[in-house]
Amino acid sequence: MLDPNSDFNSPASAQSDEPPLTVEQAIANLSHSDTSLRYYAAWWLGKFRVNDPAAVEALIVALEDESDRTELGGYPLRRNAARALGKLGDCRAVPGLVRCLENPDFYVREAAAQSLGMLGDRSCIPALIPLLAGGIAAVQPVPGRPHLTQPCEAVMEALGALGATEAIALVQPFLDHPIERVQYAAARAMYQLTGDAVYGERLVQALHGDDIKMRRVALSDLGAVGYLPAAEAIAQSATENSFKLIALKGLLERQTSPDVPNSPLSDAAIRVMSLMDGLL
Repeated sequence: MLDPNSDFNSPASAQSDEPPLTVEQAIANLSHSDTSLRYYAAWWLGKFRVNDPAAVEALIVALEDESDRTELGGYPLRRNAARALGKLGDCRAVPGLVRCLENPDFYVREAAAQSLGMLGDRSCIPALIPLLAGGIAAVQPVPGRPHLTQPCEAVMEALGALGATEAIALVQPFLDHPIERVQYAAARAMYQLTGDAVYGERLVQALHGDDIKMRRVALSDLGAVGYLPAAEAIAQSATENSFKLIALKGLLERQTSPDVPNSPLSDAAIRVMSLMDGLL
C-alpha cells in the first residue's frame, strides 16, 4: 500500500539547492559511478514522469543493478527504478518487474508489485499470485524488521487493479489478517474483484477507527476504488482535509469521463464536487 504521507522515498538530495537535472543528465546518471547520483536519477525520472524511451530502457537496466547494496542486502537503486517504471506507463518494463518479484529484497518486490498494478498488463498475474501462497500463515512479520515476509498489500492491490478474479480465493482470507492495513488492502481488492458493497462498507467503517494513520489508509483505499457511497463519510472523517480531498478526487475521477470532453456532469459528480468545495 502506498504511503499517503510521501512521494515514494524521495531522497534528501531532492530538497537541496542543486541545479535541477535535465532528462539527458538523469539518464546519464543512471550509469554513473556514484551510487547516490544513480539513486537520485531514478527517483527524479519517476517523480517527473519522464516517459522517454531512453529513460525507460535505462531504468529497466537498473532493475538488475548489483552495485548499490545496503548492509542488510537491500537494493536501493532497484527499488527506485521499479517505482519509477510504474509511473512511466511503458509495458516494456513488465518482464523486468516480474523478475523483481523474486528478489530477496522485500522493498524491491513491493515496488515491483505496485508498478505492475499501475501498468495494467494482465500477463503478470500468474507471477503475482504465488506471493500470496500459503495465506495468512505464510505472510507474517519478519523478526527484527518492519515488514512482513511478503508485500501482500501491494500484491493484493495490484491484483485488484488488474481485475484478477482468479485470485479471489487467495485474497479473501487476508480480510482476517491480524494487521489492520493488510485487512484494508484485502477489502480494497475484494471490492475491485467482486463489486460487492460489503467490502466498500468495511473500509467506510475503518474511518471510525482510533488510529488516525489507519483512517488515512482507509481514505486512500476508498479513493483508489472510487467507492461513491463513501463520499459523505469521507468528508466527515476525523482526518486532515488534504487526505479527504485526495480521496474525494478519486471518487470524482470515477464519475467523469476524460475521453468525452465537455460531457455533462452526473448528479453524483456534482455531489462529490460540492463536498470537496466544503473542505476548501
